[in-house]
Amino acid sequence: MRPTVGAHWDVDNILQVGMQSLLDLFDDSCEGTMAVDEQGRIVWMNDKYASFLGLKNAEEALGKPVEQIIPNSRMREVVTNGKPILLDIMMLRDQPLVVMRIPLKDESGRIVGAIGFALYDRLQRLKPLVSKFAELNWALANTQKELAQLRHSKYSISSFVGVSPVSLELKHRARRAAQLDTTVLLLGETGSGKELLAHGIHAASGRAGKPFVGINIAAVPETLLEAEFFGVAPGAYTGADRKGRDGKFKIADGGTLFLDEVGDMPLQVQAKLLRVLQEQEIEPLGSNKIINVDVRVIAATSHDLKQLVADGKFRSDLYYRLNVLPIHLPPLRERVGDLDALCEFLLEQIATRTGMPQRELTPEARAVLASYPWPGNVRELRNALEQAGMMTDSLSLTADDFAAILPLDNPVSAAPGIAVPKSDLARQPDAIPHEEAAREDGAPLAPGSLSDAVAELERKMIRSALASTNGNKASAARVLGISRASLYQKIAEYQIVSD
Repeated sequence: MRPTVGAHWDVDNILQVGMQSLLDLFDDSCEGTMAVDEQGRIVWMNDKYASFLGLKNAEEALGKPVEQIIPNSRMREVVTNGKPILLDIMMLRDQPLVVMRIPLKDESGRIVGAIGFALYDRLQRLKPLVSKFAELNWALANTQKELAQLRHSKYSISSFVGVSPVSLELKHRARRAAQLDTTVLLLGETGSGKELLAHGIHAASGRAGKPFVGINIAAVPETLLEAEFFGVAPGAYTGADRKGRDGKFKIADGGTLFLDEVGDMPLQVQAKLLRVLQEQEIEPLGSNKIINVDVRVIAATSHDLKQLVADGKFRSDLYYRLNVLPIHLPPLRERVGDLDALCEFLLEQIATRTGMPQRELTPEARAVLASYPWPGNVRELRNALEQAGMMTDSLSLTADDFAAILPLDNPVSAAPGIAVPKSDLARQPDAIPHEEAAREDGAPLAPGSLSDAVAELERKMIRSALASTNGNKASAARVLGISRASLYQKIAEYQIVSD
């Protein structure tokens, strides 16, 4: 028999009144209150909560699944397992709320629904906690956004500025490569836009929504290259991260891995890279676990890989594996028709980044830039434009503004693909003495044929260098101050045959 309290009040009455008073208190003090049935459908909601949720009235929510009104609600979880969730934090309409969820049971103990309270504004002591949660949640969202931007392509194929026939053909090949999920090898001089085109190919491919991860092999010490590629298991070696670290292949899983300056890769790492390309699996350093990856590789180099293979510095099997779909990026001197568009684009970028006023080029300045060979390609062009803009207050850049930046008095260096030591430039082609201004067969050069004079001088210097090095092309290239690739190009162009 239950004990009685007073003449008219028993325990049941007190409990019933107490529960009703508690519900009234919560309803009055909370930002919102709602209840769901055993199937997770909303059966009751106070007007305050309906207004907070942006509803016309509470009746608009009745009978609907709770997730339809509150997408991240956990009320169904409470109904399913019968366990309360006390003092949880939930983001709703960009505002953090402290919520309480309690299951409702009938007399037999069967769960018939759940009731929830949003407590935020009335719990003053929890405000510092909620504010800290909101701050951390904001920082996390921004970090995830920044990371997503870093791991995805920054450029599209249209970002490769150019309207000349050679540039249009290049972009056509790039778009075709984007649709073929195979390895791409980008060949071109430094500064010709290989990384930009790699971004563009990824952005136009079926992997565009997945990460784009780049690594400059020449910038990573040889001892760390394997760890960068394949990752490190926890505690693999002294000083290693206890949690381990994912490699670039793992980070790029599902997306694209861009290997810049692949010609600088050590032979030992080349063998392991070849296995990854063949098997699509990696093994982190210090681990016996094999991890499957799905990565498309785009490689780039400014070296002559064929020559590196011939010299034993690059594995032939890896070369054939990378050279599935080669794309050659022409140097800037071979697409002078793009110079005006490039200058306009770069000057706009420079003005935006530096805050300097927008500059324009005079016709004389354009002619000067068009006559320069640009050994550093677009990267050198950007640098020259920025330097010129910093040295004048005028809105127009003239030929004189580039006089101190570009070696404009060096027409020999303007020959495609070759750089001549300064000691050999004391005499300009237009100042060659009469007795030297003749071809090798003794015939005099036609007046005004400057390009022929330049070509003849190049031919003579290459023959001389080959003779002095007993036909050793690598040594001859060093003597001339050019790359072996450029030397081979000139030998073929001038049909030079060494003994």
